[in-house]
Amino acid sequence: MLPPTTPIRLVLVDDHKMFRAGVRTELDTSLPVVGEAGDVGSAVAVIKAERPDVVLLDVHLPGGDGRGGTDVILGCAGTATEAGVPVRFLALSVSDAAEDVISVIRAGARGYVTKTISGNDLVSAIRRVADGDAVFSPRLAGFVLDAFGAAAGEIAEVDEELDRLSAREREVMRLIARGYQYKEVAKELFISVKTVETHVSSVLRKLQLSSRHELTAWAMNRHLL
Repeated sequence: MLPPTTPIRLVLVDDHKMFRAGVRTELDTSLPVVGEAGDVGSAVAVIKAERPDVVLLDVHLPGGDGRGGTDVILGCAGTATEAGVPVRFLALSVSDAAEDVISVIRAGARGYVTKTISGNDLVSAIRRVADGDAVFSPRLAGFVLDAFGAAAGEIAEVDEELDRLSAREREVMRLIARGYQYKEVAKELFISVKTVETHVSSVLRKLQLSSRHELTAWAMNRHLL
């Protein structure tokens, strides 16, 4: 996990200037905004020019081919930060429609949260995405799990590593890899936080992984998210 003082360069993409201004007020000095845009074309241009660490992206934007945030992500394919890490996208939208969530995730976004998120939670989500985690509001994570469930089932039949995990460990693994916090997993599965911690330790040990970042990468490589 990145130290809380590590600077993370941001680009804000939303067609409402006042909303972008509001987001700025919720961010601390370690999250400098290096660019803004209000439409697809401007967003692609500023992201390619600034190469930020994270892009906060609304899914409904004018311009492009009419696919909003999806057009921005696809238009920036291959764009990397100065450190050579791919630019990461966190969707921040008023929409919680399944089709919007799935569209931007298929395009390559690392997470999706709604505009009802608190300032502190938004800062946390930005840092987690910059660190390589996948971050979703709990309700939205269900859409993603459902959308990719078929692929997950197919791979589970032949994946020897996945077969090492119990059914409960698989449930915990998918939620943790999706960016859930321990308390959120406990609430979702009706188990204690201590039990979640035990399952996570077991999953990491069985898969020979050392962090939730590695777990997320492992799960994504198997199309389990």
